Amino acid sequence: MLKILEELIAVIRKRKDYSVEKSYTNKLLKNKRLSVEKVKEEIAELIDAVENNTNKVHEAADVLYHLMVLLEANNIKIEDVMNELKKRQK
Repeated sequence: MLKILEELIAVIRKRKDYSVEKSYTNKLLKNKRLSVEKVKEEIAELIDAVENNTNKVHEAADVLYHLMVLLEANNIKIEDVMNELKKRQK
């Protein structure tokens, strides 16, 4: 299951080489403000979905995707985040 997240990260990183016109991901990577706005929007949609018991999985997937792009756009490696989480395990 985590392989899917690894594949998503690889795709996001690969899209840095695509043109902004051809890649929504690269558009987000290049425009940090837009990326932040999308994360906020998707989190609000997830909260709404949870509260109304609709589209929760779809909205959660959107949040994960946009969060991964935001991290990558800001040179925050998911590997570093995972290492931080590992350190917090008790």
